[in-house]
Amino acid sequence: MSEEIREPDLELLTRYRRDLHRIPELDFDLDETLAYVLDQLRPLEADPRVRVFSPCRSTLCCLFDRGTERACAVRTDMDALPVTERTGVAFQSEHAGRMHACGHDGHMAMALGLARHLALHLDELPRSVLVVFQPAEETTGGAKVVCESGVFERLGVDRIFGFHLWPDLPAGQVASRPGALLAASNEVDVAVRGVSSHIAKAEQGRDALEAAAHVLLDCYAYMDERRTEEPCLLRFGHATSGTVRNQVSDLTRLEGSLRTFSVAMGERCRRELPEVAAAAAARLGCAAEVRFSEGYPPVTNDEALFGLVASAVPGLVGLAEPLLIAEDFAWYQRYLPGVFLLLGTGTGTPLHSDAFDFDEAVLMRGLEVYERLVRIA
Repeated sequence: MSEEIREPDLELLTRYRRDLHRIPELDFDLDETLAYVLDQLRPLEADPRVRVFSPCRSTLCCLFDRGTERACAVRTDMDALPVTERTGVAFQSEHAGRMHACGHDGHMAMALGLARHLALHLDELPRSVLVVFQPAEETTGGAKVVCESGVFERLGVDRIFGFHLWPDLPAGQVASRPGALLAASNEVDVAVRGVSSHIAKAEQGRDALEAAAHVLLDCYAYMDERRTEEPCLLRFGHATSGTVRNQVSDLTRLEGSLRTFSVAMGERCRRELPEVAAAAAARLGCAAEVRFSEGYPPVTNDEALFGLVASAVPGLVGLAEPLLIAEDFAWYQRYLPGVFLLLGTGTGTPLHSDAFDFDEAVLMRGLEVYERLVRIA
């Protein structure tokens, strides 16, 4: 192994994280990020058993080939958010209006550190390891593109692991749970259509704004009933209606998000909510149309694999309830068993905040856990 390849330490992980924090990019447009990651991985190919390649658009993989029939994978996401940074740190974003506000810079730092460690300890591994650097987690679900590339089938990957930094956990604490961990997410768009009229002759119109208010409340009541069966959520965060203040609106649009933890509940809500909305709008002589995005499936940890993880990772904390955020790691779990873990930063600063930051020391805890996971036979 080349002398320049050294065991990853806090100094190295901090450098990775801060270098990447300066160059945030969005979606699949990750030219600088990919160039940086590739530059760090290329020296590892001095060992002919290490191979860096791209299986699909804006994706990099690094294979550590032990010649085994089966392999495990570790995934990190690379994209940032369209957020203007206000942390004031010395290494803040150099790209206006873009920021690593969700910890993906930290995720990449851990994965790069793991790659260095694997290169130094390849002979100790019980199986081959594939490290996946994935685009578009925040937007269209780059994980699905990676899965559809067939890379896992070609390399015999039969399990996958991933991390997410988590501000609401104590710094360095690792937590997860078997089964449902994170929610399925579907964007919800409702169009309520009525008939416009001057408000002085409101009886001649059909008020789409009033009807939309009934739609919203009835849909919320429906979801309150579903929550007695299992955790789920629907909330609308944006609405537009009408054109002027003295005219009855003939069109109101509601935009929101549906979160569910089981496939059955997700299918039921997507089937029945349009019926609830249509009935509510019809009471005022209006019509309602509801559309759902494909969204992400729920993140559901494989229970057998989780048992192996729990045995291999001292101090792993079990969460009592699943969480209502969504993550496209769920796509991997549709293709192969996977376990997703949360790594506490202890800051309490929300993900996606323009003030999001963390102490890089927690990354060493994540790296330690990865080193244990790849050694599970």
